[in-house]
Amino acid sequence: MAFLILLGIGSFVYNQYLVNRILTQERSGIELWAKAIEYAGNPTQEEISQNLLAASNYLRTNASAAVPDSVIKMIEEAEADRTSQTFVTQEILLNEDRFQVPRIIVNEHGEIMFANHVDAPLNQELIDRFAAINDPIKIKLGNDQYSQTQYVYYGESPTVRYLRYFPYIQLSLLAVLLGIGYVSYRTIARSEQSNLWVGMTKEAAHQLGTPLSSLYGWVELLREEKDDDFTRRICNELENDISRLRGVAKRFNKIGSEPELNAQRLKPILEEVMDYMEQRLPQLGKNVDVLRHIDSNVRAKVNPDLFQWALENLIKNAMDAIKSNTTKSYVSVKLERVENEVVIDITDSGVGIEKKYQSEVFKPGYSTKKRGWGLGLSLTKRIIEEYHNGKLIIHKSELGEGTTMRIVLKAVEKPKSAEDITKAAKA
Repeated sequence: MAFLILLGIGSFVYNQYLVNRILTQERSGIELWAKAIEYAGNPTQEEISQNLLAASNYLRTNASAAVPDSVIKMIEEAEADRTSQTFVTQEILLNEDRFQVPRIIVNEHGEIMFANHVDAPLNQELIDRFAAINDPIKIKLGNDQYSQTQYVYYGESPTVRYLRYFPYIQLSLLAVLLGIGYVSYRTIARSEQSNLWVGMTKEAAHQLGTPLSSLYGWVELLREEKDDDFTRRICNELENDISRLRGVAKRFNKIGSEPELNAQRLKPILEEVMDYMEQRLPQLGKNVDVLRHIDSNVRAKVNPDLFQWALENLIKNAMDAIKSNTTKSYVSVKLERVENEVVIDITDSGVGIEKKYQSEVFKPGYSTKKRGWGLGLSLTKRIIEEYHNGKLIIHKSELGEGTTMRIVLKAVEKPKSAEDITKAAKA
């Protein structure tokens, strides 16, 4: 990246050097053109004609006499001057391809007398524009008895104009290259991060498999050894937690693969998660009310295992944000359909999130807990956005007031029953 920046700066400096060199050459050319105009308008032309006329008269009246050397010299000088005049006129003044610079000649009164290679209206604005680009060149025509002063105003050739745009084109290309490089770097970084996620989760699922099978065996042995109510209740709870752990291992195993999404009602999924989390509130030493506002008819395409995992993380974070000594503590889960979208708001009465940290909470490694790894919200966002094509955002948050996390999914219509189809056909 640093090399590309240095290359851009070096190219810009060298381009300016080339432009200045060309401008110097163009001024020299316009000055030569102005001198040629002065030369062509000089009274020498009249003197040439007078000398040739005098020589012609002498030869006509003295046809039989020898031609003096002075007359011969007069004719040679006149011929040389005429040849020079013709060269200047043909090669400098009339050769339009020699100087491709737009230019105008203005008299002492500011009137435009001549224009060449100009594709703009001939007015005072054009004179001012050329004057701002280059200083005018003065032309003096005539002799001391009768003289006239004119000025050559000129702009920049197409070559210079193209060169002035070139650095911006080059900088744009460099910016595109930098953008491509940055995107490639980010893509590689995300790919590596994704591979790390997949590797960790699949390894965790593999490692959990053996002890879970063993735990099932120990629970069965415990049931066989003691057949009393207390032992049966303990075994049932252990079995529930082991089943839960097996579900977690199943979730881990699905990370990195394309999950199967099915259209279904979301109420049973939310109810199951909330019941599970609500049972564990006493173990957390917190008195928290769990409020439910759930529309039972809302449907969306989800993978139940992964979607439950995301909801658990959000609800657990909401419960963790509430301090133990807080009165009137609550966690609210609201499910509703808004037009073609499913909206799930998880609100807590916790400590809230400062604005400067709200853009950081979904990044891997961010955590306010001493023992947290900072992967929960990052994983949850990935489950919602990458696997379910939805959105997870901080809807609102205020310090000391609480936070609302919002999940947005695409709604799915309820499949029509046979009765509905019949009614529609009759209509």
